[in-house]
Amino acid sequence: MKQSIDFLPERKQRDLHELVGLIRDEVEDVVMIILYGSYARNTYVELDIRRDYGGGKIQYMSDYDILVVSKKRLGSRTVTVSSRVKSNFLKNKNANTQTRPSIINESITKFNNALSEGRYFYVDILTEGIVLYNSGECQLATPRDLNFSEILQMAEEYYDTQFNRGKRFIRYTQIAYADNEIKDSSFFLHQASESFLKSIPLVYILYGYKEHELEFLIERCKPYTLELAKVFPCDTKEEERLFKLLQRAYIESRYNPDFEITKEDIDLLMPKAEMLRDIVEDVCRKQFDYYKQQSKKQLPKERG
Repeated sequence: MKQSIDFLPERKQRDLHELVGLIRDEVEDVVMIILYGSYARNTYVELDIRRDYGGGKIQYMSDYDILVVSKKRLGSRTVTVSSRVKSNFLKNKNANTQTRPSIINESITKFNNALSEGRYFYVDILTEGIVLYNSGECQLATPRDLNFSEILQMAEEYYDTQFNRGKRFIRYTQIAYADNEIKDSSFFLHQASESFLKSIPLVYILYGYKEHELEFLIERCKPYTLELAKVFPCDTKEEERLFKLLQRAYIESRYNPDFEITKEDIDLLMPKAEMLRDIVEDVCRKQFDYYKQQSKKQLPKERG
């Protein structure tokens, strides 16, 4: 892995040094902190604002993608740690223009196992990533290269599991709605949306994000499609209200007795989940076609 971020602007370097300090304050047994993705490749987007065909605004800004490798996996603490680091980092900064950190965590054991198995999300991190911090306590495994036939098989298996899970939650949403269990309906609708969004990175990078926050998952999908802005444009107060309502439903529909959502809200959100399903299916099918084309190129030629 590379060791230097000198090619980045000084402001970006300061940001990353600050993030390393914040992460080390939060994670006691951190082994490595690795920058990966567009900032490691120097292909990042500072801020891209464009209009889609319907006139809606699409905004895209690359995140600081950071893998925190620890002796033990943080598990449920990952969300808390990530949220605290992000909050402290963004303090006294312009939230509209400041690059945000996107933090994931793996144990050193899981990271090494994934490298040995050739999981190319992790292999890409090893080949393209930049070490921001290294305790020097652990060695990384030698990665194995997957061929496109193996990639296709794994991607299809992941997709079938996650995408079909989303379709089941759509059915559960409809059943709860018919029974006038509107809070349950909103929870199932969140789960459907979450499952559809998680399908895209599973297909493209063979990686399953563990987060439940829809905003986070949408950001993770943007490198592969900007079509999701049509589903949740958030360009009006009503669109923003609906999106936040759906995000809140994951926890509050179950644990907050004061959480309010109406049948009319579900009527507005259901078509969005169905549109999301269709976009995800199309995006993933196109990637499957790419894998199939590449796997044919890798077939050994017949001897004449």
